[in-house]
Amino acid sequence: MRKPVYLDYAATTPVAPEVAARMAQCLTLEGNFANPASRSHVYGWQAEELVEEARAQVAQLIGADPREIVWTSGATEANNLALKGVAETYRATHSAGGHIIVSAIEHKAVLDPAGWLEAQGFRVTRLQPNHEGIITADVLAAALQPDTFLVSIMQVNNELGCINDIKSLSDICKARGILLHCDAAQSAGKIPVDVKALGVDLLSLSAHKFYGPKGVGALYVRRAGEIKIAAQIHGGGHERGMRSGTLATHQLVGIGEAANLAIQHLEADHGRIKMLRDRLWQGVADLPDIKRNGSATDCVSGILNLSFGKADGEMLLLSLRDLAVSSGSACNSASMSPSYVLKAIGLSDEAAQASLRFSIGRYTTVDEIEYAIEHLRGVIAKLHKV
Repeated sequence: MRKPVYLDYAATTPVAPEVAARMAQCLTLEGNFANPASRSHVYGWQAEELVEEARAQVAQLIGADPREIVWTSGATEANNLALKGVAETYRATHSAGGHIIVSAIEHKAVLDPAGWLEAQGFRVTRLQPNHEGIITADVLAAALQPDTFLVSIMQVNNELGCINDIKSLSDICKARGILLHCDAAQSAGKIPVDVKALGVDLLSLSAHKFYGPKGVGALYVRRAGEIKIAAQIHGGGHERGMRSGTLATHQLVGIGEAANLAIQHLEADHGRIKMLRDRLWQGVADLPDIKRNGSATDCVSGILNLSFGKADGEMLLLSLRDLAVSSGSACNSASMSPSYVLKAIGLSDEAAQASLRFSIGRYTTVDEIEYAIEHLRGVIAKLHKV
């Protein structure tokens, strides 16, 4: 029996063999297993050296200074630390709640903290994207209020793959002295990311989105006097007081090696993955009622979101058992509700529920894409007969 073709790289990626090998060297007695905070012996020194090497590698991936990298358990924690940490600091110096802006199609790891802050007395505006899933500078500028202190806009949408022009948004924020946070979970390691060129103040990333291990990520915090983050996890004052907890040497070595590989493979991966995505789209574009969701130009190479007209979404997903694909974000996969991202760009409930996300990665092969095309065409033909 053929193993299903994995086309869900936007949900998670397999750990690169080179990454797994380096991580394994930090787990046993013969390796660098020590606590990096144990500075009284050589084992701790060696572990700390590896952690700082990884910090430099992640910093290089996004054009940052290593001192601007704060380790977290992933992008979800990084997003929470950014939004809640900034808001708590703001409240300490202002009598009123203050105003925060996010987009309506952010990942739940931004929308849920924003909702929590709203319940704490902050005002939150959720910007609507255009029909291609892009948040425009005009929409952001119109939403600003006198006490807006934080904006959080993702660089790449996790369902559509569309890319926001973060630089144009940061220019607006900078002119008003407003902090800009960017969720880069779907862009770091996949497209060039330069925090200085983008002009962001805070940026989140997650290792498992670019062939690193799950359970580790980072928050970039621009070194500036006006940016102060209140810790959300206390107990030891690690990470310059912003995030306490014993550092997992093996995981940090993993994210560092994954970042290093991403830098090396960025251009080649992009070209090859784009070719495979375009082949997949060309192979099914003539199917009845099929439509591509989101921007076809301002998008990452690895994500293709397709709507299959009046097809029953649940039946379609179940019928495609030879393909590992998604109906949206992995975090919402248990919900039968139509995707809020697709609804926000104008799709009906019916069209949103009949949409699937195909995401391609470094290890996808031409044969797998050809098989996916054949399988998809066969399933659609049978469903239309029904």
